[in-house]
Amino acid sequence: MERLRIAIQKKGRLADDSFVLLRKCGLRFSVRGDGLLARVKNLPVDLLLVRDDDIPAFVAGGASDIGLVGENVYQEEVLTHSALDLEIIRRLGFSKCQLALAADKDGPICGVVDLQGAKIATSYPAILQAFLDKNNINAGIVEMKGAVELAPRIDIADAICDLVSSGATLEANGLAPFATILKSEAVLIKSKQALCPARQDIYQRLLRRIDGVVKSQDSKYIMLNAPADAVARIAEILPGSDAPTVIPLAGNPDLVAVQAVCTENVFWETLEDLKAVGARSILVLPIEKMMG
Repeated sequence: MERLRIAIQKKGRLADDSFVLLRKCGLRFSVRGDGLLARVKNLPVDLLLVRDDDIPAFVAGGASDIGLVGENVYQEEVLTHSALDLEIIRRLGFSKCQLALAADKDGPICGVVDLQGAKIATSYPAILQAFLDKNNINAGIVEMKGAVELAPRIDIADAICDLVSSGATLEANGLAPFATILKSEAVLIKSKQALCPARQDIYQRLLRRIDGVVKSQDSKYIMLNAPADAVARIAEILPGSDAPTVIPLAGNPDLVAVQAVCTENVFWETLEDLKAVGARSILVLPIEKMMG
């Protein structure tokens, strides 16, 4: 039987988040020690556990059918190797970070224009060069494989271009970010070449599940009671909602139960606005899975 092959980062935050996504999609598998292959027990799917920067090449070369990878890694590899015939199929909404420019918080570099003639340390030279070219900045690039934030302190660069999540590492090294050049998240990538029919069927089945999980992440199910004449105003308040379901309440023709799926964040202010137009007994529930 044909089996769909998915390349995933072996270890790290992206790996952990990817495993969570696939398990939410109903895939049952075990990852053991230094193993490079995990077989899914209930679907014809194999997980290839590799370095994140190898994932684009695995997918482009046909060793893997699809891959879950950080957009920062994907963009760097595509810019470096223009022959990679890949495309982003879905943005997955997790493992978010920013590729940012930073410099000594008390130094002379405070903006992009100050980089003219400077040296910049980074692990993403291709993305950085594309950004510099776009902004007509002539600067030197010092490529590093790690510990980029140390470069200004040891005088090998004037600024850095590195991944930032909380900013704590920059602050600990006396650096301050001044420009974001890429907002990254996990993405699902695939070769532009067609899969064989058997693998295509498995892929489409998995893709529907992924869509259901991703869509449900920010979605909420709202239930409330309200006067029948307030339904139109309630529908206007509910964020990202299609037409709500309205059910008459037994024994009280003036009251209805309103139910809706909201695909945008529901804040306390939303609940207060609903209450102000007559809603009561308001429940906001998380959604685990969705399928259209």
